[in-house]
Amino acid sequence: MNKCPWALSSPAEEHYHDAEWGVPVHDDQLLFELLILEGAQAGLSWATVLNKRAGYQQAFDQFDVQKIAQYSEQKQQALITNPEIIRNKLKIKSAVTNAQAFIKI
Repeated sequence: MNKCPWALSSPAEEHYHDAEWGVPVHDDQLLFELLILEGAQAGLSWATVLNKRAGYQQAFDQFDVQKIAQYSEQKQQALITNPEIIRNKLKIKSAVTNAQAFIKI
């Protein structure tokens, strides 16, 4: 298989390239996961996000949109201290806001 040069940078990027990148997604939970991860990636490398993906899965309740939509300010503040995710207040808040919007559509 021919690979994009960026996919050769790390095992995580290679796996993402081979198994997920460019593959149509029709599963709502996976679409929501990718929305959260793409939001977290803003201004950073995709490799940074991929390396923290497992941390995001745990911190964000396996990307359960119903749970995330109800995160309190206290829960959001707790996430800011979690070293397993990108600790940016606005990115965490956007995950909650996006969950609320995702439910509406």
